[in-house]
Amino acid sequence: MRTLTFIARRAFHAIFVLLGLSIVIFIIARIMPGDPARVAVGARAPEWVVEQLREQMHLNDPLPIQYYYWLTDALHGDFGISLVTRRNVADDIREFFPASLELAFTSLLITAVLGIGLGTLSARHKDKFIDNVVRVISYMGVVTPSFVFAILFLLLFGYVLDLFPTIGRLSEGVPRPPTVTGFMTIDSLLAGNFTALFDALHHLILPAMALAMGTMAQEARITRASMSENLTKDYIAAIRAFGVPERTVMGRFLLKPSLIATISIMGLDFAGGLANAFLVELIFVWPGLSRYGMNAILRKDLNAISAVILVLGVVFIVVNIIVDLVVARLDPRIGLRAARSD
Repeated sequence: MRTLTFIARRAFHAIFVLLGLSIVIFIIARIMPGDPARVAVGARAPEWVVEQLREQMHLNDPLPIQYYYWLTDALHGDFGISLVTRRNVADDIREFFPASLELAFTSLLITAVLGIGLGTLSARHKDKFIDNVVRVISYMGVVTPSFVFAILFLLLFGYVLDLFPTIGRLSEGVPRPPTVTGFMTIDSLLAGNFTALFDALHHLILPAMALAMGTMAQEARITRASMSENLTKDYIAAIRAFGVPERTVMGRFLLKPSLIATISIMGLDFAGGLANAFLVELIFVWPGLSRYGMNAILRKDLNAISAVILVLGVVFIVVNIIVDLVVARLDPRIGLRAARSD
C-alpha cells in the first residue's frame, strides 16, 4: 500500500513538472530564429502559401493562445503534423521511440553486467594489477565520447574485420516481423522468426556497445569506490571474523549496499543516454527518436521538437520513480519516505 501511495504521489507531482516543461519548451521553440512556416514550404514558395500555413499553425496568434491550442491537442494525443516527415508527430513517435528504447535497454544491460562486474573485480583486488587495469579502462571510457567509440567500432568491427552489420536494424532480405511492441527482437521472438531475431541482435551489438562504453566505465568506478568504502565498515570485519568465505562476503554482504549509488547514477545515465544517443544513431543509421529529434531541431520542426522533449521528460520521471523503488528495495533503512523527501 505504501508503494502505491508513493507512486501516486510522484505521478501527481509529475503532472506539474510536465506542465512546466511543456511551457518552457513551447516558448523556446517559438522564439528560436527562423520562420517554421517558411522552412516547411521552402524558400521559393509564394508568400500567400507561407501565410496560409502560419494561420493553420496559429503562428500569428499571441503565445498564450498558441500554447492553449497546442496543449489542448497534446492532451488528446495530437501533437500536430511534422514539417519534416509530413506525418502526424504521434505516429512518428510510435515508430521511432521503440527503436531508441531497444537500443537504450540493450546498452543498460551491457552497462549493468560489465560495469558492476568490473567494479566488483576491481574492489576485490584493490591496488593490485587487475584494479589498475580496470581503473585505466574506466578513465578511458569516461573521457571518450560515445560517438568516438561508435566510429571506432564501425571501422574496426564493421569494415576491417567485417564481423557485424553497420546500418539499420535488419539486413536486407530478412523478413520484418509484425509490429507488436516496436522492439525488433521481441517482435521477432513473438512471431517465431528466429532469423530476424538473431539478425536484429547482430545489428544491436555495435551501437549498444558504443552507447554503453562511457556509462559502463562510470558505473565501474562508482561500484569500486562504494565497495572500497564499505570494506572498511565494522560489519564486514565482523562477518570476516566469523570465517565467512570472501566470495560470500563480497557477493552477499558487500555488493548489495554498494549498489545504491550505482543504481541511482545508472538510472540517470539510461535516461540521459536515450536523449543523447543521436550521434550514435546517426553513425549507425539507427531509426530512433534521438535522431528524429535532432533532425527536428535542425529544421525547426516545432511540433516534433515539443513532442520529443515531452516524451524524454516522461522517461526521466518514470526512471526516477523506478530508481527510488529499487534503492528502497536494496536498503530498507532508506525506505520510500526518505525517497519522497528528495
